[in-house]
Amino acid sequence: MSQQPRSNRGHRERNGDHRQHYDDRSSSSPPYYPREDDSHHVREVPRVEHSDSKCTNICSRRGIVLICAVLTNGLVLICVVAAQMVTSGMSSAASMGGFNINSNINFQGTELQKLRDLDMQYSQMRAPSIYGGIPFSLTFGVLSLLFVVSGNKPPHLMSRKLLVGALIFQAVGAVVYVVAVGLYLHFVIKVNSTDVCKQREILYSRSGYTWMNCDVSGADAAVALFGLITAILYIAGTVLTFQTIRHVKRYLQERKRREAERKQNRSNPQRAPLRAETTSV
Repeated sequence: MSQQPRSNRGHRERNGDHRQHYDDRSSSSPPYYPREDDSHHVREVPRVEHSDSKCTNICSRRGIVLICAVLTNGLVLICVVAAQMVTSGMSSAASMGGFNINSNINFQGTELQKLRDLDMQYSQMRAPSIYGGIPFSLTFGVLSLLFVVSGNKPPHLMSRKLLVGALIFQAVGAVVYVVAVGLYLHFVIKVNSTDVCKQREILYSRSGYTWMNCDVSGADAAVALFGLITAILYIAGTVLTFQTIRHVKRYLQERKRREAERKQNRSNPQRAPLRAETTSV
């Protein structure tokens, strides 16, 4: 009876050692294998960062200036069309169905026909302003929008030709817009100084329409104002693009220098053992 507990004790001790050895095995952590969900999650992270980076690059200082230039080009386009519609005269608006001229203007007979002829002549004289202003503002607006969309990459990853092209476009656009505003105002003042405009002013002033005069209208002034704002934006964009090109050039030079230093640091440890082996032999 005294030996049986000892045997049981020994058996328990052996079982305890076996369990302890099994616990030691179980305590060691198995190798981690990522699940499919984790791998998908890791793959989706760069995509989110990439989309955010596009928005960040487009909304940079250069991008914001170009976006504002797109908006001001649109405002120039709207004001050019509005100036033509406002100064075309009431008879021209009535011919398009805007209102009944016989009930709104106190003209009859030959005087009404004369007013219609003068309005037609004045509209034809101002036609080059709208035929030139619409394609001009559309061209610069579309080109500005293209440069905005093409700036969805960091500057050091963009083509150097693209940056130089944006620099030249904005520099030329600023000069051309200033010249265009001057020519537009000169053309409007020249048309308003003709006898046709003065006769229209006299006829309209008799009926109390004193605002239909030969001065520069508010819509024409708005065209000049938004045109000058666009020129200022292009000047600011030229300066920012020039600074960006300089920063990119410095960054690329610095990166080349660091790569050259890394190559030298990698090549020097490899040469040292070879020299030691040759000297030992």
